[in-house]
Amino acid sequence: MSVAELKTKLKQVESEAVAALARAQSSQQLEELRLEFLGQKGTLTTVLRGLGLLSKEERPQVGELANLVKERIVNALSARLNELYQIELNQRLAAEAIDITLPGSGHSLGHVHPLTAVTTEITNIFYGMGFTLAEGPELETEYYNFDALNTPPDHPARDEQDTFYTSAGPQVVLRSQTSTVQIRVMEKQKPPVRIISPGRVYRNEEVNARKYPLFHQFEGLLIDRNVTFGQLKGCLNEFIRLFFGKQLKTRFRPDFFPFTEPSAELDSQCPFCLGSGCKTCGHRGWLELLGCGMVDPNVLNGVGIDPEEWSGFAFGMGIDRLTMLKYGVNDIRHFFSSDLRFLQQF
Repeated sequence: MSVAELKTKLKQVESEAVAALARAQSSQQLEELRLEFLGQKGTLTTVLRGLGLLSKEERPQVGELANLVKERIVNALSARLNELYQIELNQRLAAEAIDITLPGSGHSLGHVHPLTAVTTEITNIFYGMGFTLAEGPELETEYYNFDALNTPPDHPARDEQDTFYTSAGPQVVLRSQTSTVQIRVMEKQKPPVRIISPGRVYRNEEVNARKYPLFHQFEGLLIDRNVTFGQLKGCLNEFIRLFFGKQLKTRFRPDFFPFTEPSAELDSQCPFCLGSGCKTCGHRGWLELLGCGMVDPNVLNGVGIDPEEWSGFAFGMGIDRLTMLKYGVNDIRHFFSSDLRFLQQF
């Protein structure tokens, strides 16, 4: 093919390509035309292969025109692609138009679970008294759950009817109290000690409105020199005042816990009827809130603390019970039901 024939063919390809591109109605058609004219087997590529048959003197004459033709086809392709993009965009916007005057569908926001809210409130109260937070594992050995807490092998709490034993290892249980954290802290930290330890605990309880196999407990421990039972009462009275938002009478009733001596149950004047009697307190005027006592010397000896030099008090309370009292919840199972009708009230 001569130089003149190649030039004529190149101009013909340019004319056909530009006209075809201008008629394209979609980006898909443009892509097909690009391959038809500029692809490896395209019309322009086929024509350019004829350059190899020309002499060295003739090639520059045709090559310059070939580059110009290719550039014009590419420019036409790009221009039509931009036009089609705007056309397709306007069509899509028209089809997907949104009436901004319509009300939005909205999404409901989550909020803090009542048990979490009360745990945080209790924690902040004791933070203000100088206590620090301590945590421990929920899967425990019998040593931390019983032995180190002065609980003898024949104690009823060690029976499978009361405690969940696991297959994770010999003598491994789901902790039945957060008192285990106290032992772990005293093993590593020398007095003075002032900690709180909230967390989940597990007991083999019959499920009813007041009991559940999983519940939440809050323990406190203070070890220092010359600690007295009066300081224990002062600490708990201040907690009750801040938690219920009012000054309430309290009383101790003698009780027994293996890890405290002496031990007591703390009753509070009912914050709802102020002692006159109501449904919440069973018309007694008093509410049983927590167990407490002075740390047993055997417990201190077991963690290497000299009970002749150091003394302390401990207390424990059920977070679920306090939450039920605070919000007037009559069934503990509501906390674990994931029922939005219940949770959205808080």
